[in-house]
Amino acid sequence: MSGHHLAQVNIALPLEPLTSARLSGFVAALDEINALADAAPGFVWRLQTEDGDATAIRLLDDDRLIVNMSVWSSMTSLTEFVYHSDHVRIMRQRRTWFETMSEAYQALWWVPAGHLPTVAEAEQRITHLRAHGPTEYAFTFRSSFPSPSATEPSTSDIRQAGQDLTCPA
Repeated sequence: MSGHHLAQVNIALPLEPLTSARLSGFVAALDEINALADAAPGFVWRLQTEDGDATAIRLLDDDRLIVNMSVWSSMTSLTEFVYHSDHVRIMRQRRTWFETMSEAYQALWWVPAGHLPTVAEAEQRITHLRAHGPTEYAFTFRSSFPSPSATEPSTSDIRQAGQDLTCPA
């Protein structure tokens, strides 16, 4: 297997425990949105426990944070899922459920095809992005870097093609 895939991690700080009434809409949508991702063109893998999601996995030494991590075949496939699928409906409600984070809460990076990133890797990428801003090591949708395989459009190429990468929330 050759080439590269795009890994992404995002973290969120719930306003209340996941078992609260306030978070019930988010929790109720998890299976649907995870299934949507699993079936999306270009989806490769997502972090999950035997429960089918990653809400029990913790990182950055904060038991309150929840994590989502996945791998996609391309920047285009991840962009389509995040900004142009029913995932947007959930993103628009995130302020109802989650704190607004003052530091980077999402990081993207290229991995060799077939590599499944670890939670420790995700922590390193977010920490690096927070300390250094977007670099080839860890970047964002707005400030991306091309795949080392050089067949991927960067998000700047996607923006030039007319796609809006403004957060829909």
